[in-house]
Amino acid sequence: MNVNTPTIFVVFGITGDLANRKLLPALLSLFSKKMLPERFAIIGFSRRQFSREEFRDLIRGRMNIHPGQFKEEEVKHFLDHISYEQGMFNEPLAYARLSERVRAVDDRWGQCSNKLFHLSVPPHLYEGILTNLSGSKLTEACSDGVGWTRVLIEKPFGNDIHTARSLDKLLGQLFKEEQIFRIDHYLAKESLQNILAFRGANMVFETVWNKDCIDRVHIKLFEKSGAEERGTFYDKIGALKDVGQNHLLQMLALVAMERPKSFSAADVRRERASVLSRLLPIAPRHVSKYVARGQYDGYVNETGVALDSQTETYFRVEAHLKVPRWKGVPFFLEAGKAMSESKTEIDVYFKAKIRENKMSIFGMGEKYSGIEGQNVLTFRIQPDEGIKIRFFVKTPGYEWKSEPKNLKFKYADVPAFSIIPNDYERLIRDAFVGDQTLFASTDEIMASWRFITPIIDNLNKILLKKYPRGSREVE
Repeated sequence: MNVNTPTIFVVFGITGDLANRKLLPALLSLFSKKMLPERFAIIGFSRRQFSREEFRDLIRGRMNIHPGQFKEEEVKHFLDHISYEQGMFNEPLAYARLSERVRAVDDRWGQCSNKLFHLSVPPHLYEGILTNLSGSKLTEACSDGVGWTRVLIEKPFGNDIHTARSLDKLLGQLFKEEQIFRIDHYLAKESLQNILAFRGANMVFETVWNKDCIDRVHIKLFEKSGAEERGTFYDKIGALKDVGQNHLLQMLALVAMERPKSFSAADVRRERASVLSRLLPIAPRHVSKYVARGQYDGYVNETGVALDSQTETYFRVEAHLKVPRWKGVPFFLEAGKAMSESKTEIDVYFKAKIRENKMSIFGMGEKYSGIEGQNVLTFRIQPDEGIKIRFFVKTPGYEWKSEPKNLKFKYADVPAFSIIPNDYERLIRDAFVGDQTLFASTDEIMASWRFITPIIDNLNKILLKKYPRGSREVE
């Protein structure tokens, strides 16, 4: 990264939860590590009216950082780089004022700067913001050919396949694909990136990574919390759109993809898209066979939730791939709120090895079947990031019996764990340097929606099961 290239980071919705909880702390961390340009400016754009000091105090008070995490002098200098422009997202004149502020910064620096626009707003505001950005000429490249223009878009990317196509068409009119950075922050988690490295660097696993050796794959994303303060937002989308169409399918892609020719953004994203495009669609008449959904008790009493809401807070989908490597192997995608614990993990179940004479490998007629007799490889994405392998050893004694043991690796045991960047820190840094590897491509988005949309369209055919808060599983 050329730290001498001046860059302006424009944040739409800078007073919102996402900006204060994720985005600004990540920028502050990069600033403290000297990984931002020497000349950079953050311009916040939002609807509320603030004086300079009021805005500064608001950001300082809301920013999600811990006492002692950064030196006070670092925080002060970082805030010096932030300014604010008030305006309504659908007001063209506000964008004209924003354009003037951007030009003023360029004039002060004496050159046309890089421009990075981050839409930290609800998805229904995307179209208006992007249209007004275009009308204000803010998205146009510098006339002297110096500097780039890029846009960061948060998920969900549309509400279904139709709205996703509409958004993609609009983005295509304003930007080239290499300028568009679609954020699925799960892709930037270190433990998730490690799946490809684990497979590629350990041939003992890459050689058995197929239908002949793997029985099934179970991908889980459980949250202990409920909808709570997100009720108004959550009730309009539900669990399938919130985490199914994006996080879980991206995890499936990383497990099932072929080894890319290289680890360039183009090759990695091509292979992820290839997997997602080969998901077998679930026919409407079969949706109740392959999909289950539920809603935790008390959900309808959450603030902003309709009393007769049929929104799912839990789902389980059995997905299959139309590729030789994975023929017949089910991928179970499961997510839920108000569960017994918060965890995200991927379990790869290997087939139990039984000899043709139906006797176990120990030759004593002891058959191992189901979960108890299978080797399991677990990628723990969060919390307690790491990898665990379950294997079997002979039980000490005279009899030929076996018992399970675990071999574990935990990121927290590695000294470098404390300096691993969090997901947003990594994403922002990659957007600055133009690396799209950890961002979703158009092909990935469309393939995901092609699989999920028919399920969403037929949710009324699936019984909405009630389950108590704190459930370990939903039957």
